[in-house]
Amino acid sequence: MENNTVVMEFILLGLTNAPELQIPLFIVFTLICLINVVGNLGMMVLILLDSHLHMPMYFFLSNLSLVDFCYSTAVTPKVMAGLLVGDKVISYNVCAAQMFFFVAFTTAENLLLASMAYDRYTAVCKPLHYTTIMTTNVCAHLAIGSYVCGFLNASIHIRDTFSLSFCMSNLVHHFFCDVPAVIALSCSDRHVSELVLVVVASFNILIALFIILISYLFIFITILKMHTAEGYQKALSPCASHFTTVSIFYGTVIFMYSQPSSTHSRDSDKMISVFYTMVIPMLNPLVYSLRNKEVKTAFKKVVEKVKLSLGYTS
Repeated sequence: MENNTVVMEFILLGLTNAPELQIPLFIVFTLICLINVVGNLGMMVLILLDSHLHMPMYFFLSNLSLVDFCYSTAVTPKVMAGLLVGDKVISYNVCAAQMFFFVAFTTAENLLLASMAYDRYTAVCKPLHYTTIMTTNVCAHLAIGSYVCGFLNASIHIRDTFSLSFCMSNLVHHFFCDVPAVIALSCSDRHVSELVLVVVASFNILIALFIILISYLFIFITILKMHTAEGYQKALSPCASHFTTVSIFYGTVIFMYSQPSSTHSRDSDKMISVFYTMVIPMLNPLVYSLRNKEVKTAFKKVVEKVKLSLGYTS
């Protein structure tokens, strides 16, 4: 990557400059961070330990937990440092690294949600062929493909952003090195970079949304053809958690990016960014654990084993 910049570091302006809000926000984000770490890592360990969860749906869920943990971790520690000790300076290279990992893992999540939708479509619409379609190799290729596309997408954005010249302001009007916020600081012609950002991001989101919407269209058509309440409930139940996750993730993204840039305010964009960088990664394991009987059963088994190992009896 060619470095054409005279700016050696950036200053993240953060969420707020109000001193009275620094500590309360730090406490809130600490709680969010703890729930995120425990929830996502706990979900991964739970799926790994319980053989009943060694199925394609939970394989994708463990990968979803991994990317949630990774992209949230790429952002949250720096935000908390800025709130606690006022450390808002981020070096040029660290800014690039933060942007790279955030873009890579959010892109991977986008494609993993599409893979999970395809898995649900196969389970509901082609139940007799499910095991022959969703084989170990197919699941592995879908997951690996999500990560590869994520890292390729991140590489494009990093090269496109940091090939620009930064020779004026180094004040990033955000709490992390998001692509649009950094591009806005360039003193060179950034129209091509902005066009690349819009085209690549739109392509990734639209491809995943198309797969998800088509999958759920066929799922709902199949469910409507079922004649028993038991069959209806059995088909709909596994899809509920995934559909909730998809609705939260894409609802936020669409709300964020469907408006003209002239209608955006920096403060509202920051609040929305908090939601999809920190809150959504925290919510996903909660959604799957609260709405999924198999996950709750596996969790109870683990708790019972821990109690027995510690000498407790019910």
